[in-house]
Amino acid sequence: MIAVDEDRWISIEDAAAYLGVNKDSIRNWIKKESEIPAHKIGKQWKFKKSELDEWVKSGKSAFEK
Repeated sequence: MIAVDEDRWISIEDAAAYLGVNKDSIRNWIKKESEIPAHKIGKQWKFKKSELDEWVKSGKSAFEK
């Protein structure tokens, strides 16, 4: 079971730090339709850690350029 605090909405900066990549990489993945689980809330992109974990585990994060 995921703790509520662990599955809160996080920003691009937080998602980049969580995944160990540059925030520009996150933006590029969104633009390239890499199926990264990003949600647009207002003018900002937000992410759930659990969805990012599933995306990485699924292998969809290793797409070809």
